[in-house]
Amino acid sequence: MKTSAAGRRALGLARSFLIVCAASSCQAFARTDGLEPSRLPAERRAEYNLFADRCSRCHTLARPLNAGISREGEWRNYVRRMRRQPSSGIAPEDEEPLVRFLVWYSANRATAGGGEL
Repeated sequence: MKTSAAGRRALGLARSFLIVCAASSCQAFARTDGLEPSRLPAERRAEYNLFADRCSRCHTLARPLNAGISREGEWRNYVRRMRRQPSSGIAPEDEEPLVRFLVWYSANRATAGGGEL
């Protein structure tokens, strides 16, 4: 069965619409997944922004925030393992601020807007 030119155009428009909708909902999800930076102490916001940028490239921010890790050594191993992922974008110099934020967050989860995300 042949599709008319008008049918192909309509199908193309529908596909484009779905792609735009999917992309915009992903962007909205990325903005709201995680914590509200304004609720964090000023000295943690830059670390959080780095965390949000790097860690959302491969998975939701809820994944590390709900990991149940509390020890610095465990966070250090976690961040190093994630850094080895090709698409993570985590540079060696990012490790310290990421570990610092995650250790702080795990110790202050209740007051940092935590809970299950």
